[in-house]
Amino acid sequence: MKAIILEGFGEVDQLSFTEIPTPELTAGQVLIRSMAISINPVDVKTRAGSGIASKFKHTDPIILGWDVAGIVEETNSSLFKKGDEVFGMVHFPGQGKAYAGYIAAPDSHLALKPANVSFPQAAATTLAALTAWQAFHKHGRIKPGDKVLVHAASGGVGHFAVQLAKASGAYVIGTSSAENKDFVLSLGADEHFDYRSGNFAEHYHDIDIILDTVGGDYVSRSIPVLKKNGFLVSIPGRISEADQKKALETGVTVANILVHSNGDDMKQLADLLESGKLKPHISKVFAFEDMASAHLQLESHRTKGKIVLTF
Repeated sequence: MKAIILEGFGEVDQLSFTEIPTPELTAGQVLIRSMAISINPVDVKTRAGSGIASKFKHTDPIILGWDVAGIVEETNSSLFKKGDEVFGMVHFPGQGKAYAGYIAAPDSHLALKPANVSFPQAAATTLAALTAWQAFHKHGRIKPGDKVLVHAASGGVGHFAVQLAKASGAYVIGTSSAENKDFVLSLGADEHFDYRSGNFAEHYHDIDIILDTVGGDYVSRSIPVLKKNGFLVSIPGRISEADQKKALETGVTVANILVHSNGDDMKQLADLLESGKLKPHISKVFAFEDMASAHLQLESHRTKGKIVLTF
């Protein structure tokens, strides 16, 4: 089967197109013929040697990727049959090996693809959407009426977070550049804040949940914006001891999270896709063979929504 392997950690020239054997199934797995995959910042960071690169240091060949949508070709599972159209985030945080024509995936990481959703749309609604879902429902305990602030609301995780928060009955404020204001509002955000126009901390207070997808000083700047017993979920990096102390002193909770593969959560996303309450925005579709260009596009930090590759 065709696959893209990583010859070594570094620039995109380390991504090499090749042919390797089709994987064999173990108990509880299905063999997916890939129709579309999606990439995320963790792909780029891992390729460069950071991210979760440590999980691949003793692996040969290194095959990146976790987001897949495709058709079940073989099954060693009681949950899915041959011909089923499925999607999911596979083996994260671990080795998903999704940069390939066929993927051996645990049935517990997958959900059936809704009939009204294309394979590219399904592939896009995996790691990024699952991150936002778990941030709100497994950590932030979002509820109707909550006031939610989403940083970088036009990005991969952010644009799903706005929609998921609205679907939960929250009042949503999204930050982005001015040029993405209309996009963020079209996702359902009640308010938009241009992060270049000033300090968001001077405009907002008594926020119940903040989702930080930016990192850097955004945690320390966001803590004063939360109401007492509010919750800040940060995706990139670790939360410093100073910020943890600051949060404790102000009576709020801060947590750094890492998304994990979960088929039950994927089924929740599938239901939202089917109902039309969740819609991925795909900024660009690349051919699988053009993976290097897809990585470079993501590295530009100018991607609205998601990037997808098709076979």
